[in-house]
Amino acid sequence: MVRTRYAPSPTGFMHIGNLRTALYEYLIAKKNKGVFILRIEDTDQSRYVENAEAAIYETLRLTGLTFDEGPGIGGDYGPYVQSQRKADYLPHAKSLIDKNEAYYCFCDKERLDSLADERGLKKYDRYCKGLDAKTIQEKLDSGVAYVIRQLIPEGKTTFHDEVFEDITIDNAEMEDQILIKSDGMPTYNFANVIDDRAMHISHVVRGSEYLTSTPKYKLLYDALGWENPIYVHLPLLQNAEGQKISKRHGDASIQQLLDMGFLPEAIVNYAALLGWSPSDNREIFTLAELEEVFEPKNISKSPSTFDMTKMTWVNGEHIKHLPAEVFAEMALPYLKEAVKNPCVDYAQLAKITQSRVNFVKDCSELVDFIDMLRDYDIELYTHKKMKTNPEVAKQSLTVALEALKQMDEWSHDALSAAVTSIAESNGLSKGQVLWPIRTALSGKPITPCGATEICEILGKDETLRRLAMGIEKL
Repeated sequence: MVRTRYAPSPTGFMHIGNLRTALYEYLIAKKNKGVFILRIEDTDQSRYVENAEAAIYETLRLTGLTFDEGPGIGGDYGPYVQSQRKADYLPHAKSLIDKNEAYYCFCDKERLDSLADERGLKKYDRYCKGLDAKTIQEKLDSGVAYVIRQLIPEGKTTFHDEVFEDITIDNAEMEDQILIKSDGMPTYNFANVIDDRAMHISHVVRGSEYLTSTPKYKLLYDALGWENPIYVHLPLLQNAEGQKISKRHGDASIQQLLDMGFLPEAIVNYAALLGWSPSDNREIFTLAELEEVFEPKNISKSPSTFDMTKMTWVNGEHIKHLPAEVFAEMALPYLKEAVKNPCVDYAQLAKITQSRVNFVKDCSELVDFIDMLRDYDIELYTHKKMKTNPEVAKQSLTVALEALKQMDEWSHDALSAAVTSIAESNGLSKGQVLWPIRTALSGKPITPCGATEICEILGKDETLRRLAMGIEKL
């Protein structure tokens, strides 16, 4: 069975890169009718951030990445918080010592610092590997602080990755990494291997920055006599400055993106596109659709750049596809803030703005002219395509005002017919009438609907008043 796990550290809030990793792991599991697991990796207590763990749960809930096993969910492999599994790691490390695949290291900080080269880089010199059994036992009995290090063998290590294929690393490039720290807690790398084995993880999905350390994982699996999982390394995800997306660089957290107005489903959709593309180059997906079409073979090796403009477009597309009643409910607080007129049909305002906004909150900016017409530059009446300018606009508004005064039926259809008649009767194009009317009524270069719809929303009296103001302004 395919079993994947998202294993975040509670050292900050989830950003788009974290979510992408969780999403790909989730999709690989769901595509194969498998199990998606959440595991909290909190072995580095010095970097623990208060409330970060709760934020992880909430982000996964909001984005729909429901885990099948994990903290708070029963199962045969828990608990799913590493600090609660402390007793499980040391026996495995000691078994590696017995196999001569690891060793005790008693070197203190002062000695380790002395190993730094002229660049400040340190590589352990295996000083403690040469200690005899008697000396080791004496130090252990005396309570001398120690760590346990993995013994990297000579030669080369090759592993296969589903994205980057076969990769070979010269073992001489690797240091004897620490498996158990002096406080008895496992290091991230060691706990990762032990937990993945205990939880029967079939696919390990993580960022490509782990490619160089994966040989250490493989050597640990081999030394413990365990089968390696399938590795899926994701392409580097960088911000606009070309830096790796990181909490440390201050890149926006998922909660911040939500606060900015991005829909959870749009965030998930965009995260999926950061390093993966379907065979048909489609870009807009629901999570359920991603579960059906996602294939690891379509993951790219090339770095992906987080593009706020593209993400904003994706958000707008998801807003367009919201059921009208859902968008209306979401937009209502913003519409009420922008338009106080109790006679306005807010459902109608929501309907005309839904297809024109990238964020729900933007609907207020499109309709704020309804309550009050703000001052505007008469150059707004100039439109090359419509062949209109302030002089043409004044003519159009003058004849339109007189014609519209005579109208009894005030509806979009009747108004549209009237505009057609006005244009034909005065040797004008329809656009030369509509553009000036829309400008006079809104004072904006962009509106959520056309001139006759605005007339209908404002009502006859207010429409005529604003047309007269427009003529006076010109």
